[in-house]
Amino acid sequence: MTSSSAASRKALSKIACNRLQKELVEWQLNPPAGFKHKVTDNLQRWVIEVTGAPGTLYANEMYQLQVDFPEHYPMEAPQVIFLPPAPQHPHIYSNGHICLDILYDSWSPAMTVSSICISILSMLSSSPAKQRPADNDRYVKNCRNGRSPKETRWWFHDDKV
Repeated sequence: MTSSSAASRKALSKIACNRLQKELVEWQLNPPAGFKHKVTDNLQRWVIEVTGAPGTLYANEMYQLQVDFPEHYPMEAPQVIFLPPAPQHPHIYSNGHICLDILYDSWSPAMTVSSICISILSMLSSSPAKQRPADNDRYVKNCRNGRSPKETRWWFHDDKV
């Protein structure tokens, strides 16, 4: 969720709270390599530091992901965006929106925050060039006024990066 829509978020269901508490404990015991959860008192919004993997274009670069959990998580995917500045990548828009199928059409309740993070790091690590998506300017212009990336009809056509 963008900050403009954060106030209108519905509270997490009991199932979502239990699941997130379980994931948070697991994260604290066994965090995925290259990620650090920034602890807050808000279970519904996580901020996660990402460190680029060694040997990649993003090696040792630091970014932040914002993960907003919907009322019915894990039955519904969380919204995941990069906070500014977003990395330059063919599937990451300058407003932080990420074109990655598991965040939308291919979401499964079996996925976790850790598995999302690992997928995002894998996507970053496989990129041969630091560049924005070809339609970045048009997309970002159309996303003004706080539109969520979950409102976008993504076209997943490039699985090379």
